[in-house]
Amino acid sequence: MVKNVIDKALSGDILNKEEIALLFEVPLFTCDSALIQSAARHMCEEASNGLAEVHAQVGLDIARCPRNCRFCSFAACNEVFTETVELLVEEIVNRAHDFEYDGANAIYLMTTSRYHFAKFIEVAQEVRKSLKPDTILVANIDDFSKKQAMQLKDAGFSGVYHAVRLGEGRDTTIPVAKRLQTFMNAKEAGLLLGTCVEPIGPEHGIHELVEKTVITREATPIFSGAMRRIPIPNTELARYGTVSETRMAHILSVVRLALGYAVPGNCTHEPNVIGVAAGANLIWAETGSNPRDVEKETEGKRGMSVQQCRQIFKEAEWDVLKRPSRFFSTKRTVKSAQVTYGTLLKD
Repeated sequence: MVKNVIDKALSGDILNKEEIALLFEVPLFTCDSALIQSAARHMCEEASNGLAEVHAQVGLDIARCPRNCRFCSFAACNEVFTETVELLVEEIVNRAHDFEYDGANAIYLMTTSRYHFAKFIEVAQEVRKSLKPDTILVANIDDFSKKQAMQLKDAGFSGVYHAVRLGEGRDTTIPVAKRLQTFMNAKEAGLLLGTCVEPIGPEHGIHELVEKTVITREATPIFSGAMRRIPIPNTELARYGTVSETRMAHILSVVRLALGYAVPGNCTHEPNVIGVAAGANLIWAETGSNPRDVEKETEGKRGMSVQQCRQIFKEAEWDVLKRPSRFFSTKRTVKSAQVTYGTLLKD
C-alpha cells in the first residue's frame, strides 16, 4: 500500500489525507521509509531543476513578545529576555549586504510582533536601496492587513514567510483564522508565500501533522517543508524534548510528496545533512536575534553562516543556485516528472 501511495505522488497526483497519514505512520529504518525519502529527493530535484538554495535571515529585534508562543524564546511568558534590543538601521543594512556578498539566494528581515510596522517599512526601504536590484527580499513578521501587504510589496519585498504553526491557538494566542487571513492578504498584494510545517515536537500526533501539511498545500506556497522545535530551557514545552533529525528527515520527505511538483521548495530547519539528503532543498543562515536561541546574537551559536549551509548541501550531493532565488521568482518554471517506485528500485 505504501508503495502505491509513493507511486501516486511521483506520478503527479495529489495525495489525500489518509494517504499522507499512511506515509507519516511508516516506521523509521524500514525499506518503506527509505523509499519515501528517496522518492522525496527525486521529486525535489525535479521540482527545482536539481538546485538547492541558501536563504539568510537578519533578526532585527529582541523583546518580550505579547503573542506568547510557548515554543519561542521571545515569548513574554517564557521570561528568557527581559530587555528590548533593536539593531541600528546601519547594522541591519550591513548584515544584509554581507549576506548578499556571501551569495545568499534571498534575504529575510525578521521581527517580533512588537516591532512597529511603520518602522519596519522604513528599515526595509533602506535595506532595499543598499542591495542589488535583483536581490530577493522577504519579510518574516507578525500578521498584517491587506493595506500593510501592499506596503510590503511597495517597499521591495518579493514575498513573506508565514505559517500556521502546530499548536496554533493552543500554544500561541494567535487564532488559525488570523494566520490564514494573512496568507490571503499576501497573495492579494502579489507577495509570494513561503511556509512550513512547524515547530514539530515529539508530542505532535499524525492527525496534526496531516492537518498542517494540507494547510500548507492549500496555501499554494513557493516552498513548504518541516522544522523541528528547539526546546527553550526551563519552559513548559521543554519537557517534551526534541524530535530527532532522523525522524525529521522522514517527516519532511512526506511533506515533500504531499505538496507535489508544483511547489519547487522544500525546507528544513535547523540545517542538517540527513534532512537535505532526504529531500530538503532550502536551508537558512542566520544573524541577529533567533526565536530558537537564548543568546542575543545567534551568529556563531545556533545560527549558521551561508558558507556552512553551502557545505551541508555539498555533503548531501546538492548543487546550490548561484544567483537570486528561483523559488521567489515570478518567472520560475516548474519541471514536471513521472518517476515510479519501480524506477527507484532500478536506480
